[in-house]
Amino acid sequence: MQEAAGKTPLHQYHLKNDAKMSNFGGYEMPLWYKTGPKKEHLAVIQTAGIFDTSHMAAIGVEGSNAFSLLQHCFSKDLAACIGPSKQPLQVGKCVYGVFLNNNGYVIDDSLVYQIAEDHYVVIVNAGMGATVTNHLESHNDKSASVITDYTDKLGKIDVQGPMAAKIVHQVIKDANEILEKMPYFNFKGFFQESPASVCEVKLQNDVPVLLSRTGYTGEFGFEIFIESQHTEMLWDQLIDAGVRYDATVCGLAARDSLRAGAVLPLSHQDIGDWPFLNNPWPFALPWDDDQKSFTKKFLGSHALANTETSEYTYAFAGYDPRKVIPGKDTTVVNENDLAIGTVLTCATDMAIDRHGDEIVSIAGEGYTEDVKFKGLSCGFIKTSIALKSGDIVYLKGNNRKFKIEIRNDIRPARTARKAMKKML
Repeated sequence: MQEAAGKTPLHQYHLKNDAKMSNFGGYEMPLWYKTGPKKEHLAVIQTAGIFDTSHMAAIGVEGSNAFSLLQHCFSKDLAACIGPSKQPLQVGKCVYGVFLNNNGYVIDDSLVYQIAEDHYVVIVNAGMGATVTNHLESHNDKSASVITDYTDKLGKIDVQGPMAAKIVHQVIKDANEILEKMPYFNFKGFFQESPASVCEVKLQNDVPVLLSRTGYTGEFGFEIFIESQHTEMLWDQLIDAGVRYDATVCGLAARDSLRAGAVLPLSHQDIGDWPFLNNPWPFALPWDDDQKSFTKKFLGSHALANTETSEYTYAFAGYDPRKVIPGKDTTVVNENDLAIGTVLTCATDMAIDRHGDEIVSIAGEGYTEDVKFKGLSCGFIKTSIALKSGDIVYLKGNNRKFKIEIRNDIRPARTARKAMKKML
């Protein structure tokens, strides 16, 4: 295994519990534990999974110019990004988008949290803290904003799955009040002493946390941010609280297969050094109502508006669990065996299968124990021709060839947006 430079505060736990480790974004991270990726994936669908995601980075942006700086550098229009009526971002809410360069290529995708009127926190991917910090600093006019790279200063733990609220309820103070009326993409608290504008969230021993109703799996859950020195303590508390709910500690393999089934991209793999267009994530851009222009100008917007790209990114689902390994020897071909594209991601969502013409989920209505789920391959391809939902193409590689279906959506019955009161 290639040596990774970074280790999270939970590194020793992973080693002691025989995790299969690998280098991810410069960090030595668990791919799976003794339970294996299939059981870890299914735990998130049926009970709960607990993930160490402390390899991700946080960046603070504060000051009177913070809003203007992010409006210029971040794709979403922070003045018109919340809900169908496009209200401004406000304290206690976060929004997903991308940082682009002048060519319209993705530097990184991220979430922006509004902590106070002139205070934001930007969450980016592993190893990207310095890159995005430097990007923001290069556009920080007269250093009007204070930009703080929290890389390796925070721990981050995700609790994902239908039992997540019951588990988190056990470890935080005033849980009923905190969890009540906490919709999707809302957060409370801060990982330091909370500003007056943010509802305070503390663990039972008074350690502050930022509790966010977000996640990377497509399922109901939370991301919890805490100062690095307290990470092990919180991890142990969550594992103890999860015992009665059959929660499982999960590695990145389950995160990736859950993500693929939820049609969520992996940065620098499904999005990267090509124009951020013709993909399943147009909601990351500030399109106006007619979907023909943007509601603001931002870095990369001119390039996107003037690019006629012949590349298209699509989500797909297979007809059985078979996978291919993305790479130069793996191609997407049409029915005549002509190459039309490449494979970006190929994983197996173990919680779904095909019944007739429909994809069904182990979490869906009508599921019974006697129904066997084999799982389906899924992920993303990039093609040189336009396709539409329902089209059939083929993945070819690893001495195999099998058909896949272009899909707008893959895993049904996802729980991410379910009302809190139903999950408690």
